Amino acid sequence: MRIGFIGLGNMGGPMALNLIKAGHSLIVYDLRRSAADPHLAAGARWADSPAAAAAESEVVFTSLPGPRDVEEVATGEGGILSKLARGCVYADLSTNSPSVIRRLNAAFKARGIEMLDAPVSGGIPGARNATLAVMVGGDRAAFEKIKPALDAIGDKISYIGASGAGAVAKLVHNMIALCSTQLLAEAFTMGVKAGVAPQALLRVVQDGAYGQGMLLKGTMPKMVFRGNFDRVTFALKLARKDLGLATEVGRELNVPMPIASLVEQDLLAALANGLAEKDSTAAVTIQEARANVKIRTAESETSTR
Repeated sequence: MRIGFIGLGNMGGPMALNLIKAGHSLIVYDLRRSAADPHLAAGARWADSPAAAAAESEVVFTSLPGPRDVEEVATGEGGILSKLARGCVYADLSTNSPSVIRRLNAAFKARGIEMLDAPVSGGIPGARNATLAVMVGGDRAAFEKIKPALDAIGDKISYIGASGAGAVAKLVHNMIALCSTQLLAEAFTMGVKAGVAPQALLRVVQDGAYGQGMLLKGTMPKMVFRGNFDRVTFALKLARKDLGLATEVGRELNVPMPIASLVEQDLLAALANGLAEKDSTAAVTIQEARANVKIRTAESETSTR
């Protein structure tokens, strides 16, 4: 396929490389031309604007920080909509607002172009290894048309439903992950303040019935071991954006979400404390400050097994 790829950051960069490895012809764009160096070395071509990338593509992907960025690249001056031909497909891989997705979908459909929301989950390792989960909303035929390209970036591709359904599914996923992390922080600060060593708590919770999943084998070690906040798989600033999008949907639909709203305040407090570029699990420090106890220990001090 002739693919335009816009946004070559921590997630977009590896996804674009995997599309090249799968044999697709890519034309790429990013605000930082240097971000495209590995792609150009692998055979991709550079576009001077989103519109230039769209003009030569049958499919365009965007992987961008948030809704405003997507709207600007999609329909702003020099954007995708101005040059993408009728019958082509535009798929946004970003975590986006369902309302924004549906508005963009209508604008593209009016020009004879199908837009899909196709947010991904699996973090930077999943992007590098092409093991992402991809949650797709929009026209089913358009999904089938570009599925060979999606197969190059993930191994868990799901068609979710109509426009915006993929975005909703991603927000549900991230809301559960982010709110669960802060609930774990509450439990661990209680346990540590009651006299149990954090590494011992980590071990027994991992061994218990609840701890057999990835959440406690991935998230909890990051919380317990000092320094892991610098090993960023999901930046805190993006976590706050995603949870904010989820609570926004709740307000639009009159769905009470008190826990999510409280956790969003913790994420905002973490941002105010200068942790925007740290891993999202750094928000546990807000609960540590409230409880006046640290639940973290040096990684070299212990092993969970």
